[in-house]
Amino acid sequence: MNSPFFFHLLNGLLMVGMPLALAAYLTRRFHSGWRLVWIGAATFLISQAGHIPFNTLVTHLFQTGVLPKPPASWVPYFNPIFLGLSAGLFEELARTAVYAWWARDARTWRKGVLFGAGHGGAEAVILGGLALYTLIQMVALRHADLSKLVPPDQLSLAQHQVSAYWSMPWYTTLLGALERVFAIPLQITLAVIVLQAFIRRQPAWVGLAILLHALVDALAVYLPVVWRGAPWSTLAVEGVVGAFSVLGVILLVFLCRSEPRADLEVGKALPPTQPLIGDDADRSHNDQA
Repeated sequence: MNSPFFFHLLNGLLMVGMPLALAAYLTRRFHSGWRLVWIGAATFLISQAGHIPFNTLVTHLFQTGVLPKPPASWVPYFNPIFLGLSAGLFEELARTAVYAWWARDARTWRKGVLFGAGHGGAEAVILGGLALYTLIQMVALRHADLSKLVPPDQLSLAQHQVSAYWSMPWYTTLLGALERVFAIPLQITLAVIVLQAFIRRQPAWVGLAILLHALVDALAVYLPVVWRGAPWSTLAVEGVVGAFSVLGVILLVFLCRSEPRADLEVGKALPPTQPLIGDDADRSHNDQA
């Protein structure tokens, strides 16, 4: 089937369905409930409640001259760095706060994975919902008389947007779902990295998560500008994000294998000679072996 409608619909459904299927698999695999998944999802929403208004406020301050605008030659570098750092700071500090005051029982690799799956899953579901909403709008506008719906000075732009939406190659249509395939493992890895600050009692892990998050987001903003106009630019950007996702999974496996032994009930490190306590801890130890 080569229907643009089919691929747009498939893209949105995959973006919504993949994180839900992953969460269902992980909770079953780890013999756990959905509590940490929902907490992770709430953490994403909490982070965006601060992140989005902050970016809007800073943009307004630049536009009104309250903050001096960077020189034009700096903009291609300033914008990605600013956007990357703001995303990294708000999301990773939100994770840190939730681990400290809400998910205080999440002190193992498995629980960090569930938490991260909820965080990345919420992002995917929201973006997937927006993709499906856009599809509904475009279906309504596809054969509509746009001259009756938009002002004359915006008519040409609206016609171009509708035409471009329905003429996308099928593989471009599915890039939203592909991006979530890369982003969700990264979000899980970042959640487990932040968790190391509590498991290992080393706050520097939070800084590492912020920098890694900022780097990936900054590149995702910067590279499309650098490669603008190149026919392979979009796929190349996704390839770069995919490479970071693979590196993230490698780090995730390493953190699993090197996880300190812990009492899962109180989340405190135990001496190496003290046995793990409880059925969940036994399963965690067996999985690491």
